[in-house]
Amino acid sequence: MFQSPAFNRRQTIAGAVSIGGTIGMSQLLQSIAAVAGEATENDQRHCVLLWMSGGPSQLDTFDMKPKHKNGGSFKEIATAVPGLRFSEHLPQLAKQADQLAILRGMATKEGDHQRGTTVMRTGHIAGGPVRYPAIGCSLSKSLRNTDSKLPHYVTVAPGPFARGSQSPGFLGPKFAATSVSVSGPPAAGNFAQLRVDHLQPHGFVDSERFERRLALWESMQASYLKTRNAPNIIAQDTVYRSAIDMLGSDAKDAFDLSAESDTVREAYGRGTFGQGCLMARRLIERGVPLVEVTLGDGLGWDTHANNFELVQRLSEQLDAGWATLMTELSDRGLLEKTTILWAGEFGRTPAINSNGGRDHFPQAFSCVLAGGGVAGGQAFGATSADGMEVIDGKIDQQDLLATLCKALGVDPKSENIAEGGRPIAIAEGNPIDQVLL
Repeated sequence: MFQSPAFNRRQTIAGAVSIGGTIGMSQLLQSIAAVAGEATENDQRHCVLLWMSGGPSQLDTFDMKPKHKNGGSFKEIATAVPGLRFSEHLPQLAKQADQLAILRGMATKEGDHQRGTTVMRTGHIAGGPVRYPAIGCSLSKSLRNTDSKLPHYVTVAPGPFARGSQSPGFLGPKFAATSVSVSGPPAAGNFAQLRVDHLQPHGFVDSERFERRLALWESMQASYLKTRNAPNIIAQDTVYRSAIDMLGSDAKDAFDLSAESDTVREAYGRGTFGQGCLMARRLIERGVPLVEVTLGDGLGWDTHANNFELVQRLSEQLDAGWATLMTELSDRGLLEKTTILWAGEFGRTPAINSNGGRDHFPQAFSCVLAGGGVAGGQAFGATSADGMEVIDGKIDQQDLLATLCKALGVDPKSENIAEGGRPIAIAEGNPIDQVLL
């Protein structure tokens, strides 16, 4: 297990409500993340989940095997931490290696995209009687600021396997994520355009008409609530009113990336991931506790063929977006309050197939923690020389989620109540104390 000397030095708008348009009630509840509740606030801690949809190759990013035939064509480079080496296509992250803890001993039992995504996001296998919430929902519930008019969990361009695995489960729809979507493919050379659906009234609804509709809704809602006080009715009313409050405030400006200079936007990268990381920074500045940004639309990191060309392209986007995010958070004094997790649903096979690709491999892969609460500048765990097995520091998804919780100052053993009154811990694993401050 490698440890550097640095190791010893150390949260709708949600598609907010569109009174001037139409939106189904189930869609409304699933898309608005403004909440009210009982959990304790956590002094404005933040979490960024960098989700690598498709399963990133550990051997071509953070666990290189240059002396073995499984290593492939990429070279490794030195980092700011002596002895810790990354892919040549992650040069900016290499300069910030003292902020990163590489977890090289991850192993799960799910090699299917959807099931693997569910395992990594909830800590539990799909199916069964309990509807487990995604970790983003659980953490945003714990970290939320109830005074904020912004959502508490925002997910930017969720990938194709996120549906279902981002569910708030038994926590209920008031803890669902707010989705930010991509407004079509950008024109050549332009920045990716990100938007929150239903943030503005429809074009045919002017302000006077909007106010009349709102007054009508207020009257009908007041009458309706007099005779109905079921929890789901109260939850719907709460999120609806929170969304309306946000629409009438300047909080929604956090999603307007045009307020940033072209120089800053360029530093993050013009694509969806880079612009999503910039949005994450803007949201964290305004107190949003949890933001998730996905890299990998379509097949993403699912590189069964042409692995090296695809991973190089993805790594370049990752490097610019992630490194610039950490730099800007640090410049604003926010990095020490923001914990970052880089992960996908599994890794890729060490052996390179006949199509020049790598296949699904949950037996031994890498995740990365960075920022607040993390003892960076080290690699925890190790895989064999051929990358086929974990030989030191083996951990599973529950250990990873428990470690993330603890880095954020959230007790992983704290419980939420599921259907039927059953108490369920946020994470049931063992935190990795060696990578925690």
